[in-house]
Amino acid sequence: MSKTFFDIGLSLDGFIAGDNRSPKNPMGGQSRAIHNWMFIQKAFWESHGGSGGEKDDQDGDLIRQVFARTGAWIMGKRMFEEGEPSWPEGLFKAPVYVLTHEKREPWVQKDNTTFYFINDGIESAYAKAKAGAGNKDVRISGGADCIQQYLNAGYIDEFTLHIAPIPLGSGIRFFDGVDKTKVGFNIIDTVASREATHITYSATNHK
Repeated sequence: MSKTFFDIGLSLDGFIAGDNRSPKNPMGGQSRAIHNWMFIQKAFWESHGGSGGEKDDQDGDLIRQVFARTGAWIMGKRMFEEGEPSWPEGLFKAPVYVLTHEKREPWVQKDNTTFYFINDGIESAYAKAKAGAGNKDVRISGGADCIQQYLNAGYIDEFTLHIAPIPLGSGIRFFDGVDKTKVGFNIIDTVASREATHITYSATNHK
């Protein structure tokens, strides 16, 4: 059975982005600090259609697994705006549903990547993503508000946190926006490396 999941990196003190986040300053300038475990993996650069990275180990396997399982993506407008200038064409290799108030025609790219701009809420985007994913899973991407909406509404089956061993001190703290009266968590698996601790949880809807 297909699942709905999210997969995010965060700092040791729970921040998924720094201060002053904007399209010109993605993740508040903290992308390298939070995601260094990913940038040093060959699998990351392979997924972007290039070469690079100095490692190819269990952390890289996690990156490959996410792309292999995902049949459709949902993301917020802010993440789209931050990524649009730098993402290579065809990166997602699946349909992407962007939550936005902007009315825009679908942006068709190669390798089955098409961005659809959804104006009528998270339920509509989810129904379209489920249909577009086929037998694969739906990944809820950032930003934090997008993921929190789906988590609090009971759509998430499981998620993985990639915890970098570095405190940021300020920024966007992910779990501040999660309603603990609506969801609970159980640990499914833990994978540890020198660069990050990867913890996968199941999510339980309390409604």
